[in-house]
Amino acid sequence: MTAPPDPWFQCAQPLAHPRLRLLCFPHAGGSASFFRGWGEHLGAMEVHGVCYPGRAERIGEPAPTDLRALAAAIAEAAEPLADRPIALFGHSFGAVVALETARALEAAGIEPAGLIASGTRAAPYPGPPSAEDDDDALVLRLLTLGGTDPAIVADPVFRELVLPYVRSDGQILHDYGFRALPRLRTPVLTIVGDEDEDADRRPWPELTDGGWQERVVPGHHFYLVAEPPFELVQGFLAQGGPVREPLPPQTPKGLT
Repeated sequence: MTAPPDPWFQCAQPLAHPRLRLLCFPHAGGSASFFRGWGEHLGAMEVHGVCYPGRAERIGEPAPTDLRALAAAIAEAAEPLADRPIALFGHSFGAVVALETARALEAAGIEPAGLIASGTRAAPYPGPPSAEDDDDALVLRLLTLGGTDPAIVADPVFRELVLPYVRSDGQILHDYGFRALPRLRTPVLTIVGDEDEDADRRPWPELTDGGWQERVVPGHHFYLVAEPPFELVQGFLAQGGPVREPLPPQTPKGLT
């Protein structure tokens, strides 16, 4: 009898003997389908897109109301995947969920091979972002970030189905009480676009004892739509795990 699919993960390109499993955490309002084609470009890495409740195939479930509880549930669901090394990739909102998931995995005795936090940069934490209630303002925000097709946001169905969980993600990020502790043992790579004025800001070097690196790539907040960072991911996680010594960070132009 075939086991039912895990509601927490989508794997479009399963591998018989993966070297490593990469868990990919979508941005606010995003879904696992954002990473559907990544497995074709990452060799022996098996890519699992994380499926947040309340959207896409899980649209009938309640949306998350607590970011740490969401991360704890993802970590628990990921434990059966830990027969191979696990690494985490999260973009923007997803980077924060990945951070807390890495903490939860470490607390359970599972040490990730690496955490790749995209759409975020090392900087003093500025405080919680605003939670947007007005639909028109929220749509404008999505268009400004550049990750949403303008033709889609004009669709009434999009506004009815998608905006509620975009808003829900923003709310739980707003309510998330950032903590510098516990420090990770997991190495961290941050990736940020050189024109990204909307990058999440976290004191990443202070969040891990495993080593930290930052890489700057061309583009805005959604640089990875046109140019997914496959080479950076592969290089960071090469040979079964990343170099743990931090490299000198590169600072984007105009960002301090």
